[in-house]
Amino acid sequence: MKNTSLILSIAAVLSLSGCATLEPRSTEVAPAIPAQWPATTATAVAGEVADIGWRDFFVDPRLQSLIAQSLDNNRDLRVAVLNVDKARAQYRIQRADRVPAVGVQGQMTRTGGDAPVTEQFSANLGVVEFELDLFGRVRNLSQAALQQYFSEAANRRNAQLALVAEVANAWLTLGADSEQLKIAEATLATYEDSLRLSEARHQLGSVSALELSQTRTLVETARTDVARFQGQVAQDRNALVLLAGGPVDAALLPDGESTEVAAVRAIPGGVPGEVLLRRPDVMAAEHTLLAANANIGAARAAFFPSISLTGSVGSASSELSGLFDSGTRVWSFMPTLNLPIFQGGKLRAGLGVANANRDIALAQYEKAIQSGFREAADALALNDSLDAQLSSQQALVAAAEQARQLSQARYDAGLDSFLTLLDARRTAYSARQSLVSTQLNQLSNQVALYKVLGGGWYERGDVAAR
Repeated sequence: MKNTSLILSIAAVLSLSGCATLEPRSTEVAPAIPAQWPATTATAVAGEVADIGWRDFFVDPRLQSLIAQSLDNNRDLRVAVLNVDKARAQYRIQRADRVPAVGVQGQMTRTGGDAPVTEQFSANLGVVEFELDLFGRVRNLSQAALQQYFSEAANRRNAQLALVAEVANAWLTLGADSEQLKIAEATLATYEDSLRLSEARHQLGSVSALELSQTRTLVETARTDVARFQGQVAQDRNALVLLAGGPVDAALLPDGESTEVAAVRAIPGGVPGEVLLRRPDVMAAEHTLLAANANIGAARAAFFPSISLTGSVGSASSELSGLFDSGTRVWSFMPTLNLPIFQGGKLRAGLGVANANRDIALAQYEKAIQSGFREAADALALNDSLDAQLSSQQALVAAAEQARQLSQARYDAGLDSFLTLLDARRTAYSARQSLVSTQLNQLSNQVALYKVLGGGWYERGDVAAR
């Protein structure tokens, strides 16, 4: 009966432990951002951008296959996944301190000297140094580990979002550089034909040496551009191989056609500001703040007394063969009280560190919100600007090409100088290159807007809706 009463008393104490906590109730967050987005468009997104699956956003099947390969093989993403596993294991270790650790111990003691040799055998089942969590220290440490686990999980999501955006941008850049290479190669072929014609006419005396040198200038400029874009295309392919985590099938690479590169669906301009709270980097910063808040509770609890319990039940005998016979049962119960009186300022310094870490985490959380707002606002602001630039650039290419054709016709008819034709050729060539760059900027901005609004976590939008 005494043993039963003891066990019930211990159980009652354990049930009451952990009820108290010294963790701060709340932490005021003041990110100091505008209440509304800068005015861009009047309409708002019907659904959350973060719920648009990347297979629904990136519609080109080659890009979809490349993103899937990267998600499977990219080493940076693999490290992020392993960090989540590590944080989960660390949380489980910390959580284990909230329950008693029960173990079995067997022992043999043999003593001798001037007295006769004696032997003592024992086998015990018991609990060693289990702390009663009267002020929530163990609970707060467990909560901090849990929030760190959540933070790593959010960082893993952020790594995936970044990877999806990087693969898309690298793929689009390769397509744009391939298109630039095609333009440079076609222009070089045209200029080389003109050079051969000018050399023949120069031998006949109908073309001056100055005009011949100017034509050679065009040829060498185009040849330089060809070599430069060849190097850029090779670098773009290497970047894709690194992101994909292995060799990339040539069939998955863009062929350089602008219509094929433009395989990204547009996002409406107006979005609710609450979408920022779904960004994984903001969520990671929030969980880090909660973990720091819990550590303050643990640091405060260290100022108060702590009680640890050690107890066991078992059997002891001087004979191994009679270890479990009747009359050999033993039990022990040893509570330990630790009351901090003088620690040389250690506890106060520990609380100061916890408070400083909380303030740092708070500043980082507010900065994450501010950065997210700025990135989204920039991408939204560029939407209309890049649309206008693209429309104007397309009109410029059409006008420059028409001017080049008219200038060529007037030069052939002897109505214009070669200098006028030279300027028209350069303008048309530059306009075509600028058009490709503008198209790339527009598509990259769409990818950036998709990323900064938290898109890229789900593979399909219907999965997010469930």
